[in-house]
Amino acid sequence: MGDFFSSLLPPGLIDVLSALLPPVVVGGTFCFFIIKILRNEMAPRRSDGSLVGKGTDSGDESDRDAAESGDAATANEASNAGDGERADSDGR
Repeated sequence: MGDFFSSLLPPGLIDVLSALLPPVVVGGTFCFFIIKILRNEMAPRRSDGSLVGKGTDSGDESDRDAAESGDAATANEASNAGDGERADSDGR
């Protein structure tokens, strides 16, 4: 196999490629894992830390009911926070 490559490539290029191959493999592996970690950290999460897209169908009924009641409570608190009060920009 070495004779085949040596017949196609100039003699100095084989030495350069063999010297560059290990750093390229290490650098590529490093970049792969850094990108994988960054994508995992940038994934949207709920307030309890679980991923948004995972585990929606695997929970039982009590987990879903608790999650829905918690979501409804925070939605109600947010909508009631401004009742009776005007925003600063409304009167101007």
